[in-house]
Amino acid sequence: MRAWFQRSKIEDMEMVVTAVYEQVPESEGGGYTAYAEELPGAISEGDTLEEARENLRDAIELLVEANRELARKPHSGQKVTREKITISVA
Repeated sequence: MRAWFQRSKIEDMEMVVTAVYEQVPESEGGGYTAYAEELPGAISEGDTLEEARENLRDAIELLVEANRELARKPHSGQKVTREKITISVA
């Protein structure tokens, strides 16, 4: 299930996140749920594992783009500093 709307790329970047796929029992409808551990709100599903992977990638892209758009809205009278940071998480 691909997104039906046009996406605007604000800035290209590559990120690595931990994807988690949980198989849903047939008695509950079957398929897979998927989420990214590091990104609350990046959740999706699919009838197959491959579909869940593809849908999760879409969900992550949409979440990052939406957060960027919100962060770039004007802040009346406030000084805003943006910078890239690198973190290490075990």
